[in-house]
Amino acid sequence: MRVISGDKRGLPLKAVPGSSTRPTTDKVKESIFNMIGPYFDGGIVLDLYAGSGGLGIEAISRGVEKAIFVDQNRKAIDTVKQNLSHCRFEEKAEVYRNDATRALKALIKREISFSYVFLDPPYAEQNLANEINIILDYKLLDENGKIICEHATSAVLPDEIGTGKKYRSEIYGDTMISIYTYK
Repeated sequence: MRVISGDKRGLPLKAVPGSSTRPTTDKVKESIFNMIGPYFDGGIVLDLYAGSGGLGIEAISRGVEKAIFVDQNRKAIDTVKQNLSHCRFEEKAEVYRNDATRALKALIKREISFSYVFLDPPYAEQNLANEINIILDYKLLDENGKIICEHATSAVLPDEIGTGKKYRSEIYGDTMISIYTYK
């Protein structure tokens, strides 16, 4: 794993030790950023199931102003912090150990609005439609923002969820990327 492009292009990233996380491959990560960027002029990113932090770190490297990383796994949080330190992005990041639902509730209270939200939960624990609904209902997404979901191809997401619509979807082997925006 590495930073694909931007300020920190080519820097290697550590993976979370063990088999509890499934890192986004460089090929899929590059495809995601080609769909939503590829580069940014500011904005805030939420990496809700951060794992190693690869998606949020890639976004910062490509010009996002700040990223908030959330994961409930202690090893993942430690890895995110190590990767942020290696990239010297500590000042552009907030890292929290929490489950997704609690984290979303805390962010609603803070009244933060994100340009991009990355949802890449463990395939066995996906609750994406509900999380997308919460993000849209509580205006956690900017008016022109995008929610990027990485999920198993067997987990088909609807074309519309609440006030959101599927903007684009692509398949990469057994992985599907679905991107949602406001209708």
